[in-house]
Amino acid sequence: MSSKGPVIIITGTPGTGKSTHSQLLVDESPVPLKHINVGEWVKEKGWFEEFDEEWQSYTVDEDKLLDELEPVVAAGGVILDWHTCEAFPERWADLVVVLRCDHSQLWQRLEKRNYHLKKIQENNEAEIMQVVLEEARASYPPEIVVELKSDSMQDMEANIARIVEWITVWTKERAVNVET
Repeated sequence: MSSKGPVIIITGTPGTGKSTHSQLLVDESPVPLKHINVGEWVKEKGWFEEFDEEWQSYTVDEDKLLDELEPVVAAGGVILDWHTCEAFPERWADLVVVLRCDHSQLWQRLEKRNYHLKKIQENNEAEIMQVVLEEARASYPPEIVVELKSDSMQDMEANIARIVEWITVWTKERAVNVET
């Protein structure tokens, strides 16, 4: 059997639960997975061009980011957790999970993170307009893009169970393909 695990992109508007889902998935996956919080990696490694004071966010050096991620992704068994997905090459992804959240809950989650009002409004509008979902649908084959609701703990538990089942099937299919 191949030891290379799947590459899963977990994306969504900030506050939809990407990092929590990713960490739970690492804990519950039937195959070893490495969680990469791409936004944190960018900050830690200095893969940004500048800090935008108005939006309180970094302008990412996508070329540097992708060059550095390439060998990690090639090894497989990784979850890429980021609020955007279109930067990642289509060939990288085995599954793209877009987390969605009711906009009033999202507003509360972002307030708890002390986001400034303009950033809360922008992210809330992006969620209402399905910006990340449309980005994923435009960037990857439809059969690998999955939209999951992330309003409650029950949603999160159901989502993790669903993704674990997908990993199990994906792994079995790869084992069969390797043997034949």
